[in-house]
Amino acid sequence: MTIRRRLWMMAALVALSACAERAPDRMLVARTGDHELTVDRTVELLVDAENLPANKDVIRALADLWIDYTLLADAAARDSTLESVDVGPMVREQLHQEMVFALRDSVIQVDTAITASELKQAYESQSPDAKLRARHILMTYPPGATTAQKDSVRSAMEKLLRRARGGEDFAALARRYSQDPGSAPKGGELGEFGRGQMVKPFEDAVFRLQPGEISDVVETPFGLHIIQLEERHVPALGEVAQQFRTRMQQRRYIEAESTYVAGLEARAHPEVTDDALELTRGLAKDVGARLSRRAARRALVKYEGGAFTAGEIQEFLQGRPTQFRTQLAEATDEQIRSFLSSMAQREILIAEARAAGLAPTREHEDSVLAQARERLRRAADQVGVLHFDPAPGEPLGQAVDRAVDQAIEKVVSGARNVVPLGQISFELRRKHPATVFDAGIGEALLRISSIRATRSPSPVETPTAPQASPPDTAGS
Repeated sequence: MTIRRRLWMMAALVALSACAERAPDRMLVARTGDHELTVDRTVELLVDAENLPANKDVIRALADLWIDYTLLADAAARDSTLESVDVGPMVREQLHQEMVFALRDSVIQVDTAITASELKQAYESQSPDAKLRARHILMTYPPGATTAQKDSVRSAMEKLLRRARGGEDFAALARRYSQDPGSAPKGGELGEFGRGQMVKPFEDAVFRLQPGEISDVVETPFGLHIIQLEERHVPALGEVAQQFRTRMQQRRYIEAESTYVAGLEARAHPEVTDDALELTRGLAKDVGARLSRRAARRALVKYEGGAFTAGEIQEFLQGRPTQFRTQLAEATDEQIRSFLSSMAQREILIAEARAAGLAPTREHEDSVLAQARERLRRAADQVGVLHFDPAPGEPLGQAVDRAVDQAIEKVVSGARNVVPLGQISFELRRKHPATVFDAGIGEALLRISSIRATRSPSPVETPTAPQASPPDTAGS
């Protein structure tokens, strides 16, 4: 009997016994209501999916997907119109965006007329489409460098600069002295690049040069650089005139918008509260945390006439992917302050839009709600849980389990893509709590690893040495 067959029989036995009695927690990976994802079924799903590594993150992701699909299937089983699911959070964000766009369109007036001479002058001064080729010499500071050590490195670079400007071969100096492992063997050659591809101090310096010129010593986060510009290619204005005109018009609009928003903020005086950073990190790590009414009303940013609260940021984060929340949880204090300030800015704009009479009508809200619910029904249909066809005598709960099981199997096999539910997932979990069991994840991981270890490695499991590709230390 094959391993797959034995595991399938074990899963079937567990499922049958669960009708009379729940499995112990150590044999479960996840549970919601009367539905259970057993260790046996998890192993059955993943053991042959060798494109997926055997680790806890993969099993936890499978458990979370199973919970989402099960709760959605349960809701669809009760009512295929999904009227019981609150799509309000999705709709509110869309309506708020519409209000802000309407406000900007009504108050920001920009002169987008640009004469041919203005276009030519701007293009010549900015060279936005220029492509450069350059070399550089890099020297880095020692870790934790003292002021004296930094001065020593700068002094060495100044000596190299004098030698380069004195006529010595720049490429030879780069090969001998540069500490950039990617470009030094090539004589400091950086290849072709344009605007936005190098860190700003480096870009500012190199774009001021003419071919053949050598820069002063330039400091960036990577260290100290000396740059020699070799080539500059600028397309003729006629080749890119329309695109450049459009960019100039967009820039004027952005500048006018920034001026308007700065005026609003000057009147509102937004201020990030003392405990806002800690609260934000906590919610980013555990976006499903239950907040009391008092905790949800706690201000993260206060401003004249209102506040941006913990409840509001929780709702916002619930609609964002896991990667975004992880980055926010690991962000610096300054980055989180900037994020909170931008969220408060959005709230100020929404309040201004309401004051300007730009709130949506009831008819429009109803229309957007209907559209959101239709998107939800399409998602349920894509998952394969919108409609059920129970076998004769099969309880509805078992039909739900069967549909979810088939949907998960197709995702794991690659036959169907994951259908993300975003904020709807949190709304479903708020009404129907779910549990993921660490002990069950550990047991499933142990079994999967043990079974795979007895097999000959497949091509996807055989590690290959990555090709060395030294970083371009001057790049952004």
